[in-house]
Formats: sequence, structure tokens, C-alpha cells
Amino acid sequence: MSIYTIGVDVGGTKTAYGLFDEQKKLIYKNICTTHTDMNGEELFDEIVENINTIMGDFNISTDDLRGIGIGMPSFVMYEEGKIVKTANIKRIRNFQARNYMIKKMGGNVRIMLDNDAHTAALAEHRNGAGRGFKHMLYCPVSTGISCGIIINNELFRGRYGWAGESGHMIITPGQGIECGCGNQGCLMSWCSGSMIVKHVQQRLANGEKSIIEELARDINNISAMHINAAWEKNDPLAIWAVEQMAQYMGVWLYNMYTTLNINCFILGGGLLNFGDKLLDRVREVFDQYNHCDLPVYFKKAELADDHGIIGAAELLF
Repeated sequence: MSIYTIGVDVGGTKTAYGLFDEQKKLIYKNICTTHTDMNGEELFDEIVENINTIMGDFNISTDDLRGIGIGMPSFVMYEEGKIVKTANIKRIRNFQARNYMIKKMGGNVRIMLDNDAHTAALAEHRNGAGRGFKHMLYCPVSTGISCGIIINNELFRGRYGWAGESGHMIITPGQGIECGCGNQGCLMSWCSGSMIVKHVQQRLANGEKSIIEELARDINNISAMHINAAWEKNDPLAIWAVEQMAQYMGVWLYNMYTTLNINCFILGGGLLNFGDKLLDRVREVFDQYNHCDLPVYFKKAELADDHGIIGAAELLF
């Protein structure tokens, strides 16, 4: 009898599902829209429905499953499987997600739930760019920013389970746009993909001119993709936006380096689509503050869009 593992990667814009065989080979993947207006029950009902569809298509019963791993963009109490809060899916708070899903799956399926940066860190450390590094930080830069911390080849979760939520470190107290974490002035509020869009929209609403609005056709439709396209055309507002992201990301990574003294940064996430114009500038800002010539490695994640589902499945191993 074959044993399968399912990995689910819930993001701020999309949710990916992966089916893995006994050798951890990805044999099926599906991507759906994340409905960020849902509460915990609604979102996990949808996840269960999609998993049941996959199992039906492949004629898999619950007895054939090693288990289901889920990465969430949330503060997750790992031991309890409880989601405390989710910056980009604001209605999911204090939700006993693992227990709820175990019941929805019939009570006999192993469910593992963790923060999505943690699952991606596992994936890159075991299977990707972090192989061979005893200590490593996986740093996703996408809808949000955070990091997964590997120390002595083990994932470090902290006391309650959300170690690495460094994007919510306060850097400008009380200033800027309020983040989904409930604070003003966290790093993520200045440089994540979702928040840089809000900064651009704010400046456009205040009368600044830019081809970004023309590319998006409506100020409410602006995405990081439009900012990137406008940067390629030397649009001043887009150039400002990329520089703001680079400045705050460089400070963020330097602060993590001085705090943990981990010298391997694996960078992943959708903002890598900005390419070297962003990453090279992030490294320049980092080096501006780093006055030590010991090696520090900035590496791009190797598993591309599959790191989330691979890492979620790795929770079962």
C-alpha cells in the first residue's frame, strides 16, 4: 500500500496544495485563491473540501495518508495547533485549527500546522539552498515578511511557536500605515509587497503622478507587479517604492544578523521578481551597517513556488 503526504501552503493571496508519494516526490499540485475575508471555520472548510477532491481524484483514503501538513501566514502555537492571529486574513484569530481540521477529516488523520516561514525554512534547509548550513535564516519577502530560524540543524520555534515573526518588529513606533498585526511602525508595514502598494496608493491619492495608476487602470487594482513594471520605465514613484523596500529590508536583515549571528540568509517570495535591482540594493544597505569582514551569504531560495508545500509536507517527517 502506498503512503501519501499532503502539504498545504496558505498565503495572503493564494493557497497551494501538493500531493507527495512515499519518496517525497511531488506528484500533483494545485493552486487556488486565498479568500482573505473568511474566518477560521470557513477557510478550513474550504481546505478540507479541496483535500477531499484531491484524495478522490487519486483514489486515496485516509488510511493511505501519512498526514497533512499546513503552513499558515500566522502566529501559530505549534504544540496546540492554534492560530493566534493572521495579519493578512484578519478574521482568523484564536482558532483551534488543528483540532477543527482533525474532526472535519474524520478523526484519524495526523494534522501538523505551523507558520509558513517555518515550513519554508524546513524545505530550503533539507532540500534547497540551505543544505550544508548548520545555522540558517529563511527570509520570505512577499505579501508579508518574516523569517524561519534554523539553529544547529533544528527549526527554532520559541516558547509559543512564532519565533521569526521579525517583520512585526517595531522600527518607527506610531508612524506609518497600520499593519494587520495591529501596530503602526513595524518593518512589514514599510516594505512588504502588500504594504508598499498601500504606500504607493496613498501617495497617488495625495496627488503624486505616476504611470503605475495607468498600468493598473485603477488605483485600487495596483499590485507589486505594476510597481515593478513602472520601475522598468524609470517611473519616479516606482523607483522611490523599490528604494524604500530595499532600505527597510537591509535594516531588517542586519538586525537579524546582529541578534542571532547567523550568516546565511536564504531569500524567497514573490518580491524576488523585482530581481537584482532590489536584492543588490538590500545587500548594499546591509553592508553599509556591517563593519565586519567575515563571510555573510545572501542566497536565493532554490525551490521556487514549491517551498511552501514541500515544507508543509516536511512537518510530517
